[in-house]
Amino acid sequence: MTISVAQLIALLPILITGATAVLVMLSIAIKRQHDVNATITVIGLNAALVSVYFAWQGGPQQVTPLLMIDAHACLYMAIALFATLACATLMHAYIEGYDDNKEEMYLLLTLSVLGALVLISARHLTALFIGLELLSVPVYGLVAYTFRNKKTLEAGIKYMILSAAATAFMLFGMALLYADSGSLLLADIGGDLAKAGMLSPYAYAGIALILAALSFKLSLAPFHLWTPDVYQGAPAPVAAYLATVSKVAVFAVLLRLLIEAPAAHSSVWSMIFAVIAFASMIIGNLLALNQSNIKRLLGYSSVAQLGYLMVVVVAGGQLALEASAVYLMAYVVTTIGAFGVVTLTSSPYKQQDADELYDYRGLFWRHPYLTAVLTVMMLSLAGIPLTAGFIGKFYVAALGVDAGLWWLVGALVVGSAIGLYYYLRVIITLFMPAPGSRRMVAANNWGFRVGGLMVLLMAGLVFLIGIYPEPIIEIAAQTQVAMVAR
Repeated sequence: MTISVAQLIALLPILITGATAVLVMLSIAIKRQHDVNATITVIGLNAALVSVYFAWQGGPQQVTPLLMIDAHACLYMAIALFATLACATLMHAYIEGYDDNKEEMYLLLTLSVLGALVLISARHLTALFIGLELLSVPVYGLVAYTFRNKKTLEAGIKYMILSAAATAFMLFGMALLYADSGSLLLADIGGDLAKAGMLSPYAYAGIALILAALSFKLSLAPFHLWTPDVYQGAPAPVAAYLATVSKVAVFAVLLRLLIEAPAAHSSVWSMIFAVIAFASMIIGNLLALNQSNIKRLLGYSSVAQLGYLMVVVVAGGQLALEASAVYLMAYVVTTIGAFGVVTLTSSPYKQQDADELYDYRGLFWRHPYLTAVLTVMMLSLAGIPLTAGFIGKFYVAALGVDAGLWWLVGALVVGSAIGLYYYLRVIITLFMPAPGSRRMVAANNWGFRVGGLMVLLMAGLVFLIGIYPEPIIEIAAQTQVAMVAR
């Protein structure tokens, strides 16, 4: 088998990310230097992000039956690499005061994002499985990286066991689809299901098991129970990675599955997606109401946020791809900003993160800039106008209204109203005095760190997208046109 120059250019983001992982591993083997490994990681991820542009310009390229590098893949690879860059920057600030080996964190991060890129490009069940596992397995180590903290170790073990169970469901579902269609290629499976008309029990069971596994990775109800525990126990930048890159990659492959196999988007499955979306919006917001831990609150919030996004999947249509891309870009920027503040507030401490709400009481009087950033992120998650979150929710609501999904639009409105309460609760806490309680404060020079600049950049992007969303809408629209044309 020969691979053309055009295919190699299309593979550049994956190849550069893989090479970065190898360089980080060699650097660790030669000499442990935290700053050197962080620099190699950031340079490699930047190069991979730039190479996405050349892969996009090269047009759709099928690289073996396993991978398809097209506009859809390039857009979501760019989002994943951008989010990983932000998380790597936050990791450097967070792990700097850790009194054990720091360098392996970057190796695990680059390996995981390599899996995310493969997963985003997958058009074959084999590539889907390899990408999902390469994405997930390094995250087990990242979640439990500061293993001397019992909560962190517990979170890593819990995520590993539950994720392995989800993988078993997915493999069984793939086996059933292969038994029914005789192929592992998504397009062939879709064509076979379309010709059959009425799906066989094998096909129903196979699709159900695969969708259950993907719902677990997306933290959708009722597969969400692991989310708050793992977010609470994981180091803050790892939780940011898990809440963004992991979700982006899995949602991208879910869209690919529904595009390549339209039978998986029949009326039966649309109703199941609708129920999952409704449950995620209501359950996620209700369970976040009484949380006193900000990482658990953000965990339940992510359940609700992905529930909003599933309305796009239920609605379908030509604008669904555009709406999902716009929403995910807004969600990624906002979530990284929120976890970024938690990271910078926690980084000088070696025991536990500043994750309780009372840790943030009076933060305004000590670090007004951090308070401003976290306030902006909470307002964006709540969907307040002039923020990125408002643009994303407006797109979802408009698509739901256009499709006549009034009960889901109603759930979105009710869920947003509930969410407004606990987001404002966090904001009010920032301005309250904190007599007699412990104070977790950021390093005095946080603003001069790259991590501090990163959270300021996220806050700026939240406002920029909220005020002037045309550029990201245009990019998303181009992706949608390219996918429809193909």
